[in-house]
Amino acid sequence: MLTGLAQAQTAPARPNAPPRQATPVRAATPVPTVATPAPVSPTQETHVIKSLRVEGSQRIEPETVMSYTRLRVGDTYTNETLDQAVKDLYASDLLADVQIEGGQTGDLIIRIRENPVINRVIYEGNKRLKQDKIGKEVKLAPRQIFTRTAVRADVARIIELYRRQGRFAASVEPKMVSLDQNRVDVIFEINEGAKSKVRQINIIGNEVFPDGKLRGEMATKTASLMHLMSSNTSYDQDRLAYDQQKLRQFYLTEGYADFRVISAVAELTPDKKDFIITYVVEEGPRYKFGPVTVDSAIRDFDDKRLASALSIKEGEWYNAKAVEDTVEQLSETAGAFGYAFADVRPNFQRDRENLTMSMDFHIGESNRTYVERIEITGNRQTQDKVIRREFRVAEGDAFNTFLVKRSQDRINSLGYFQDKFEIERKEGSAPDRIVLAANVEEKANGELTLSAGFSSLEQFILQASIRQRNFRGKGQTLSASVDYSSYSKSVELGFTEPYLFDTNIALGGTIFRRDYNAFNYIGSDRSTTYSQISTGFQLVAGMPLTEYWTLSGRYQLSKDDVSLDKSTFYSDSNGDGVRGNSPGDSCDATIAGRYYCEAVGNRLTSLVGLSLIYDSLNSRLRPTRGQRLTTSVDFAGLGGDVRYIRSRIDAAKYWNVGGGFIGSITAEGGYIHSLEGSRGGGSDAVRITDRFYLGEPQFRGFDIRGVGPRVQRIGYTGDPTTGTQLLVTDKDQIVDDALGAKAYYLTKAELEIPLGAGAAEMGLRPSIFLQLGGLFGMTNPGKTIEFQQATDSAGKLLYNADGSPTLLPKDNFIKDTAGNQLYVVPSTGLTTTCTVGYAASGSTACVGTSINTIYNIPTSPFFERYVGDSAKPRLSIGVGVNWNSPFGPLRIDVAKALLHEKGDDTKLVTFNVGTQF
Repeated sequence: MLTGLAQAQTAPARPNAPPRQATPVRAATPVPTVATPAPVSPTQETHVIKSLRVEGSQRIEPETVMSYTRLRVGDTYTNETLDQAVKDLYASDLLADVQIEGGQTGDLIIRIRENPVINRVIYEGNKRLKQDKIGKEVKLAPRQIFTRTAVRADVARIIELYRRQGRFAASVEPKMVSLDQNRVDVIFEINEGAKSKVRQINIIGNEVFPDGKLRGEMATKTASLMHLMSSNTSYDQDRLAYDQQKLRQFYLTEGYADFRVISAVAELTPDKKDFIITYVVEEGPRYKFGPVTVDSAIRDFDDKRLASALSIKEGEWYNAKAVEDTVEQLSETAGAFGYAFADVRPNFQRDRENLTMSMDFHIGESNRTYVERIEITGNRQTQDKVIRREFRVAEGDAFNTFLVKRSQDRINSLGYFQDKFEIERKEGSAPDRIVLAANVEEKANGELTLSAGFSSLEQFILQASIRQRNFRGKGQTLSASVDYSSYSKSVELGFTEPYLFDTNIALGGTIFRRDYNAFNYIGSDRSTTYSQISTGFQLVAGMPLTEYWTLSGRYQLSKDDVSLDKSTFYSDSNGDGVRGNSPGDSCDATIAGRYYCEAVGNRLTSLVGLSLIYDSLNSRLRPTRGQRLTTSVDFAGLGGDVRYIRSRIDAAKYWNVGGGFIGSITAEGGYIHSLEGSRGGGSDAVRITDRFYLGEPQFRGFDIRGVGPRVQRIGYTGDPTTGTQLLVTDKDQIVDDALGAKAYYLTKAELEIPLGAGAAEMGLRPSIFLQLGGLFGMTNPGKTIEFQQATDSAGKLLYNADGSPTLLPKDNFIKDTAGNQLYVVPSTGLTTTCTVGYAASGSTACVGTSINTIYNIPTSPFFERYVGDSAKPRLSIGVGVNWNSPFGPLRIDVAKALLHEKGDDTKLVTFNVGTQF
């Protein structure tokens, strides 16, 4: 703090002089001195100024110095006049010292020493507040005149900055170092001190609500473990006033119309570390609504009908928030009829005896309003027409609040501009004219998304996509995406024109190539089962039927090539020990499974589809209210090799729960039916590549394709002939093939949780969710192969230690392409069709006497089970968070599967990350 006056002086700089010492700046008012040759007599003598000059001025002109006094040559003066002149010169803040000589002779000399010029302003000890932030608040700066008044003011400003941060123990000691040429360095030595926390909040006078409930309504929190992460535990005077308002709002919503805060006192503890806040309140009685009426000066409105439609009713507890909502409701109603400037005022009539609050909502007389013009500003890249075509009102139309709100929602849904964009309403050139101003602030519309993850099935997963949602500023969408993992790869390019030839028809197209490899486990190694390569294109067109309903059509042509690794899954028909290398080799169902063998081949799919969409969401990117419903049907069979009909439904509803919480419920389901009929063999007629699958990412808590029907093939360990066979228990040793299904459903309930201002600035949006779904509708494909149960010498069936039957290998007799059994010649290991001897080259006659053995490759026994085909719900619960991180939007989910069926694959954590440009 500034505590004294005397200026710190140091000797002029000399060669090899010791360092200058900073001296505290004294700041008391200086005592002016007037040099006079003789004491002043009690009776003030009057003299005439004969001459007047200024000595000691360097930067300041003498005329400027004299202009601050009333002394002029020829005027009379007294000692009192000279004292006042000295005071006036000090008050100018230009001078460090003033003396007036010659008071007895009339030849006055004003000797001055000018205030120094500031060379530098230095801050020491500041860690919590950076120099640039303090520098914006202080007035002292290099090349300005140093004054003690300015120092005092700057010290007060710096202390106030620290108090805003809750550091009430902060202190500032200003010091000055004198330099040559009448210059000084000003040093602010800062002791920041600890942050002053709120130790305790006391509330006196509350009887209806407990202290804890009222503290929960306040923004200020006490410093405790419960509020360890809160930024509101420090004392803030503005927050104290805000909390008083919050208390009043709370009581007014509960019916206590007479509530008031009598006093709010914040006491700083002696160590300046903590505050104790005490509120004294008076609750008063609780009121109910009395008669609720509407008095409208607008002839178009029926007062009684308006009153009956209001949400507040007589006899309910008084609620100030409901009154505010009613005023807004009536204003919106008036606006919907074209009265943009309707004045709605609630009139309160308090009955203290009966404890009722009667309400009369007066709607003032107003003119019907018309849209004079629509102003669009701030769009540097986006063309005006892209914004104008989203307006539901045009220039010259009657004003309509509903249509303006709808226009605002549609512009927000574009995602091109700042969040929470609002259309401003301004008065026009006449009382019945209004100007709608769309002042937009463009944001990055290019999206570069990178998703990385790790799956116990697919291992490392990488997805990348780039999309420009406002290409060339015309609202067009251009996109490209690449997905890569050990078992899937895809490339996709797309373009959409939302207004074809400036008509309200959207047209888009996509070309794609998708390479997907299904996999399972064989032994301890993960192995590809089938490979599906899809190449094709899709065209989509859409047109609105009404404001909310849209009809969309599409056509897709794709070629699917499904294949299996022949060296692994094909037979060895010619007995050369190499699978799949001869024309007779075919898919071996004992290895690949019947359902995969049936999918092998090339197929052309020609598909046409229709979708009917209802959309009233306020934003397609981050909706907070509204509904969306999509019903679609696809028919495959307009040419091509595949025939089926597939239908889907998708619905979502969002609403503001209150207090910043956003609730949502989504539901979807689908069914596919083959039009080809069953192909026999116990397999379902819908091909495995066309069925529905369920799991990550749409069903959190489960892995990719982790839900639904699957066939698990479990091998045995041990020697089958000794009766010691045991089923494999290691998951990595079990072949697990997801089959998909013909029907599915999935629902999700989610609640987005608001955080404090600091978290909101970081872009953190956490949520809790509950998901329920199922995948079903398949036919059990039946066992791929039957094994014979072993018996002892007496014919008694043998069982393993775990109770399972002891199985013997099935004989796999190898034949040639003509169907003849092959035999092995013991001496050479060559195969022949001769049981004895062998046939010479080019001959069919068997020669020789060797007794050949039948060529037999036994199949190892395995246990095959069909699981997961159940409509019973799977249930998962979890938490997730969206974060606009420095490296792009990040989504992390932690979900636990509470209900699952046998064979389902669960997963706990998923995440993805992206960025915008």
